[in-house]
Amino acid sequence: MKPTLRTLTLGCSKNQVDTAHLLYAVQDKYDILPEEDSGRVDYLVVNTCGFIGDAKEESVNAVLEAASLKTRGEVGHLFVMGCLSQRYMDELPSLIPEVDKWFGARDIRPVAEALGCGERVKSSGRYFPSGASYAYLKISEGCDRRCSYCAIPFIRGAHRSVPMEDLVEEATILASKGVRELVLIAQDTTYYGLDLYHRRALATLLEKLSAIEGIEWIRIHYSYPQDFPEDVLEQMASNPKVCRYMDIPLQHVADKVLDRMHRHVDGAWTRALIRKMREKVPGIALRTTMIVGFPGEGTREFNQLLDFVKEAKFERLGAFTYSEEEGTFGAEHFPDTVRPSTKQKRLSELMTLQRDISLSYNSSRVGSRVKVLVDGYTDGNLICRSEFESPEVDGEIIVVYDPRMGVSASEAVGHFMEVQIVRAMDYDLEGSFIRWTESL
Repeated sequence: MKPTLRTLTLGCSKNQVDTAHLLYAVQDKYDILPEEDSGRVDYLVVNTCGFIGDAKEESVNAVLEAASLKTRGEVGHLFVMGCLSQRYMDELPSLIPEVDKWFGARDIRPVAEALGCGERVKSSGRYFPSGASYAYLKISEGCDRRCSYCAIPFIRGAHRSVPMEDLVEEATILASKGVRELVLIAQDTTYYGLDLYHRRALATLLEKLSAIEGIEWIRIHYSYPQDFPEDVLEQMASNPKVCRYMDIPLQHVADKVLDRMHRHVDGAWTRALIRKMREKVPGIALRTTMIVGFPGEGTREFNQLLDFVKEAKFERLGAFTYSEEEGTFGAEHFPDTVRPSTKQKRLSELMTLQRDISLSYNSSRVGSRVKVLVDGYTDGNLICRSEFESPEVDGEIIVVYDPRMGVSASEAVGHFMEVQIVRAMDYDLEGSFIRWTESL
């Protein structure tokens, strides 16, 4: 019998892709158990996150729990990989000796080699059970930016693009397994290609991926605002497979804060970019992320942020409070002087504002007809999204399943249909089935 192996993946979608590549390498030699399995396992691999305080705490607790399972004999061998172990490789082994091997975040090959499968690592190889409607496609690793609050560059290393032919091969394999939507991810997707092709090549990649049969939607996440490539907007406006959706973390708008963050843009430039996106891609849904409580953010700067959010009316917005990360420029040069209670108050005020903006946007869509992708089925409802909702981070469009739709609920997953929006909530929508937009 094959030894059993289970993974536990924490943190962002990039870690999910790393785990999928690792499992591809070991799948022939190990019996892979689902993450939710609670039985005894021969090998447990924990893929950790080490980005900010809450994520680090979650990862440490998960490793401690896994160590406890090993002590009780429920885990045979315990391996830990990912950002947390990359960041604290010198400290963690002595603190948690139950872990058999520690690995970093920049390369899965050492993990596969420790599992006896190093020769099976393939950049386009992906363990991906059939049945999912979307998949994350990591187009590069690392980051050359030096934002003063961010530890990613010294965790993940310098920017490295994945060759275009490898991405096309991986996406083709995903399409053969029923994937209809690709979500492109990286530390900075707009930087793609500069190292390999000496130019920003994201628009070219979009063209090549959209030619793959079966792929109907391509969505872009994690785009850096500085030097944003306009040919990507041209693709979004003209290519029906590229979703009119952009995830572009702006972090702030006040000049003083942006300067201290080392974002290399100012508030006026940021406002102009948002106007350009809306002009060039009518109907685009913009998602952004903001940091509140960064050192130097006073009442004036925070009010500038609120005014900007009111003006820009982002369809999607997430936010978090600043946490000082050791080793970053910000931690070394800008004392964290904003009180925790002030940070939380500002976060609450910003998210209350955004909730009203989100509800207003959703309400404006009532009565409209939209094409949606069915992601799943639960409690009598089909869980769907349009091109304006990204998986896992945005709201959903909920459609009551009816056998008169002509297919079973399970058969509906991974297919497109047209619905009419009938009800708006703060973040989710309800839709009424009209027709399937493809043959089932």
